[in-house]
Amino acid sequence: MKNWIKYCVVLAMLPASVFAGTRIGVSMAHFDDNFLTSVREAMSAEAKAKNVTIDFQDAQGDVGRQVSQVESMIAQHVTAIIVNPADTSATKRMTAAARKAGIPIVYVNRKPDEAMGDGAVFVGSDSLVAGRLQMEYLAKKMKGQGTVAIMLGELSTDATRDRTKGVKEVVAKYPGMKIVEEQTANWDRSQAIQLMSQWLSAGQKIDAVAANNDEMALGALLAMRQAGVSSKKILVGGVDATADALSAMSKGDLAVTVFQDAKGQGKGSVDAAVQLVSGDKSVPSNIMIPYQLVDPENFKAFASR
Repeated sequence: MKNWIKYCVVLAMLPASVFAGTRIGVSMAHFDDNFLTSVREAMSAEAKAKNVTIDFQDAQGDVGRQVSQVESMIAQHVTAIIVNPADTSATKRMTAAARKAGIPIVYVNRKPDEAMGDGAVFVGSDSLVAGRLQMEYLAKKMKGQGTVAIMLGELSTDATRDRTKGVKEVVAKYPGMKIVEEQTANWDRSQAIQLMSQWLSAGQKIDAVAANNDEMALGALLAMRQAGVSSKKILVGGVDATADALSAMSKGDLAVTVFQDAKGQGKGSVDAAVQLVSGDKSVPSNIMIPYQLVDPENFKAFASR
């Protein structure tokens, strides 16, 4: 945290004219994702503030399309590349191509399985922490007793794996708790409605739903409402602290979420890219932006963030 703050302070002292002429090509895993849209908007704002040209492309969740986009950016001689990976286990080809061309590459939000460094940087948050924070709060509300269903994000992402791991670590600490369901809804609200409806129809006793993101948590709540199940009977937690999630919390529906700083990640990725272009060797290989627990006691403080 201290290193991140120090890095931001140093960067803020540099005039925008330093970065004029920088052209950044960006490939996002999805354009139709609410959280990633916030990350993209933050990138645009920071690029404008730094007088940097930025061009966005939508990989539509397709690894092949994303690799092709990055290769095209390299052929166009962009000065830096930012990638929000469609699959965090399939980034090596893009990293190798960027390194060979001498173009800095920054991965944002989703952490590649490969090691960073040598012109490659990751900007994001530790999803293991998010899973722990979410489940610790739910476990406390459940008084260490009951059943848990986990809604998984896309199986190809580190966020799904790490948030789920964090949830399971916490559940394992309580002998009176157990996980009874674990299926993917691919970060999607509509798929989460269908999945939660299936669980409710099957008659499985569920005391809490730990969703890997807010969109799925909101889908679970909608399915519960359709089935006449109170949010007091089944606690639902999410991750991201999106505007819709905070609204649901204000109504007493969402039990907990975890603030993931979309603006910080978007801004941080552009900052890292322009610093790498300038030849700054002090840019960390992994720039980690902290998660924060959001509950009914403090959620109002996150409305503007």
